Amino acid sequence: MQSTKIFKCFVVSICVLAALAGNTSREPKANDTPTTHALPVESLPPVATFSIVGFDPNTKELGIAVQSKFIAVGAVVPWAKAGVGAIATQSYANTKYGPLGLKYLAKGLSPKEVIEKLTAGDSSAPRRQVGIVDADGRPATFTGNKCNAWAGGRTGKNYTVQGNILTGPEVVDAMAEAFEKAEGELGARLITALDAGQAAGGDKRGRQSAALFVVREGWGYGGFNDRYRDIRVDDNPEPIKELRRIYELHKTVFPQPKPADEQK
Repeated sequence: MQSTKIFKCFVVSICVLAALAGNTSREPKANDTPTTHALPVESLPPVATFSIVGFDPNTKELGIAVQSKFIAVGAVVPWAKAGVGAIATQSYANTKYGPLGLKYLAKGLSPKEVIEKLTAGDSSAPRRQVGIVDADGRPATFTGNKCNAWAGGRTGKNYTVQGNILTGPEVVDAMAEAFEKAEGELGARLITALDAGQAAGGDKRGRQSAALFVVREGWGYGGFNDRYRDIRVDDNPEPIKELRRIYELHKTVFPQPKPADEQK
C-alpha cells in the first residue's frame, strides 16, 4: 500500500514537471523579443543624450561615444561587437536593442532592416531613439515621434549621430561636421564629435556623464577579446573633458596595435 502511494506521488510529480516544462518552452525567449519595459515607460528616467556611432574602414574599428545629463550613461547606451556593428540605444532606452540588434546584424540584416525589426516589436518605439553602423560602415538612425524635443539624427559616410532633449538640430549637425573633418584614431574622432555637439548647445538640461566604447577584433587587453577602448565617466560636471583626459592616458598605456603586416 505504501509503495502504491509513493508511485502515485512520483507519477503526479512527473506530470507537474512536464506541464511546467511545456509552458516554459512555449514562452518567447526574452532575448529574442524587443518587448516593452517591465515597468511603465513613463515611470523611467529618459536617457536623454547625444551620441555618435562610427566605423573606421582602415582599421575596422567600430565605436560609440555618448554624453548625457544622466548618471552612468555608458552602462545603458553603447553596444558593439567587432566585425558585426555598433549600436547606440537611448531615450527611454530599450537595452534589448543592443544585443538583439547585434544578433540581427550578424545574420546579415542591414542597419535599416535591424531598426525596422526592433521597433516593429516594441509598443514603446515612439519614445525610443537608436543609431546603428554595421561592419561595412552602413549607417541608420531612428527617432520616435514621442521623443522629447529637440530630437533627431543624421547619417553620413561611416557614421550616424542622434540626440534628444537637445538645444536644437545644430547639435547633431556640428557633431557630423566635426567627425567628417577630424583625423586620427576613431576614438579621438568620436570624442571630437562630442565636443562639437556640446559647444553647439548639447543636452539642454546640462551635463553629467559620458562614455567611449570602441571594439576591434584582437585589440582588447592581451589580444583576448575585442574590447579596445571602454572608458566611462559616470558623474562629472565636465564629462567630455574628463573622458578625453582618461582616453589620452589609456592611449599611452595601450597604444594602437600595428597591423599584422607591419609586425612581421
